[in-house]
Amino acid sequence: MQGNINAPGIKFIGLIHSPYKTRYDAPPQGKGNVSEIEVFKEYAEGLQDVGGFSHLHIFYWLHESNGYHFSVTTPWDPNPHGLFATRTPNRPNPLGYSVVELLERKGNVLKVTGLDAIDGTPVIDIKPYIPQIDSKGNATNGWLGNKEIRC
Repeated sequence: MQGNINAPGIKFIGLIHSPYKTRYDAPPQGKGNVSEIEVFKEYAEGLQDVGGFSHLHIFYWLHESNGYHFSVTTPWDPNPHGLFATRTPNRPNPLGYSVVELLERKGNVLKVTGLDAIDGTPVIDIKPYIPQIDSKGNATNGWLGNKEIRC
């Protein structure tokens, strides 16, 4: 099957309010700065019970992504690597993803750390991080090997 499958329309369920105003302000993997995820009122009911989780998966649309290349260099290695073996925000479908720590929920707003998205980024989905499912003890680092990763 090639790229002829059409996905149903993506609905944005909220907006990210972050201290990062441009993509160059945002550190890789978000560091410890606090951001807020405003879930639109019509989706707020879906936040029921989310406060019991310490971490969440956040999926968002990289609305300022500007094209992509199949060969990419990263902050961790000057050698080029395949697009799909990197975490570059420039992708065919500019989907962003972070695991964040949930600090608090107030109504339809989630206060989090660990988010690397810029202010005004649309949110696509939120899912709970479940350590027994999401943590993979046998995961490997591919081309990164034993490189020290600094975020």
